[in-house]
Amino acid sequence: MSFDSFDLHPQIVAGVQALGYSTPTPIQRQAIPPVLEGQDVLGLAQTGTGKTAAFALPILQRLVKRPRGRIGALVIAPTRELSDQISATFETLGRQTRLRSLPIYGGVAMAPQVRGLRSGVEIIVACPGRLLDHIRQGTIRFSNLEVLVLDEADRMLDMGFLPDIREIIKHVPAVRQTLMFGATMPDDIRKLAQEVLRRPVTVQVDHPAPAATVAQAIYPVASHLKTALLLQLLHHTETASVLIFTRTKHRAQRLGEQLERAGYPAASLRGDLSQNQRRAAIRGFRNGSYRVLVATDIAARGIDVSRISHVINYDMPDTTDAYTHRIGRTGRAEKTGDAFSLVTREDEAMVRDIEFVLGARLERRSLNDFDYQRPAPVVRDNNFPGQRQAARGRPGRQRAFKDRTFMAASKKGHPFQGVFEAAHPQPSFGCRNRKGRLPQHTFR
Repeated sequence: MSFDSFDLHPQIVAGVQALGYSTPTPIQRQAIPPVLEGQDVLGLAQTGTGKTAAFALPILQRLVKRPRGRIGALVIAPTRELSDQISATFETLGRQTRLRSLPIYGGVAMAPQVRGLRSGVEIIVACPGRLLDHIRQGTIRFSNLEVLVLDEADRMLDMGFLPDIREIIKHVPAVRQTLMFGATMPDDIRKLAQEVLRRPVTVQVDHPAPAATVAQAIYPVASHLKTALLLQLLHHTETASVLIFTRTKHRAQRLGEQLERAGYPAASLRGDLSQNQRRAAIRGFRNGSYRVLVATDIAARGIDVSRISHVINYDMPDTTDAYTHRIGRTGRAEKTGDAFSLVTREDEAMVRDIEFVLGARLERRSLNDFDYQRPAPVVRDNNFPGQRQAARGRPGRQRAFKDRTFMAASKKGHPFQGVFEAAHPQPSFGCRNRKGRLPQHTFR
């Protein structure tokens, strides 16, 4: 089967050829025909399987003969990077059609977006928050809208966008074609699908589990040795480009800096960066200036880099779906890739859940020349000198403490017991500062 079987407009066929597409992917073969017929579609497929073209080509086909300057299609996506990626796909596939696509998201000024809307565009690719800003300020209207697409709907649910999506739907025509795509379809998304889709055609490609083109392995390790093991792993592994996932933006920043100091061209992608900084990080990773990119789940959504050779979970994700999303960044477009996970004792339950979804046991690996018995650094209290510095108006030193139970004095002098969280900044216990005051206590 080829793209010729879809009987696309010649100008769109030229865009397909410009991208080098020859044979449709499974999701494209199944989704494009019903979308071309005007039916609502619920699509379930892994990342990297060609979902964007599966809805972009039919939308271009629908709008190519329509009057210009009217918003005919709206695509809602969860992240800025994904909005840029989808908009770029529309621009490339539809270059000869002269249909215009405009990405809309926060983190940048609204004025250029308003000018773009006033100049007349046919396709909007937007993040929910900024789109609602435009709707409320009256800078965008959807009276001529024909197609609504909810892309990566499962991720938008994870990010808390469901109320925003329901609000947006109130402002689009009731008579429309609606398409919903995602890598997974949890119960809340299926409920939303029942609300917004009319007699949809359900398209599902493979089980929502990691792609078969990704080889997976886990490296059991103690928490305090993860960074050292990561460096050894990178040193002993032949890689092209590596995407590393952490649980928090602070850890992404810190790990990126540690990799740079170790001699690896690395950058971090975090939610607290400006849009220009995020673009620079992705651009550098895409063109090879950065060999390693450290990112959080939210920041990495929408990274379109086909040559990622390895995905490494420095921190394990919270759900099996998130694991699927992460390792789906490699092994894309029928290429092969590797996914490694650094696993501590606290991650054992998640590993069992992942193995249950896979229906197979993940391979356990170790490095022969790595000292797995190295003890954690000993931290001496020394009457908490960092607290004395803080009492003098200087920031206390940040230390990593093991989880432990301690005794501290209350204001009335009675002892009480609490548990201090590991790897937290220098704590405040029941020790008086130089002025005889009790600092605040940090417990859980």
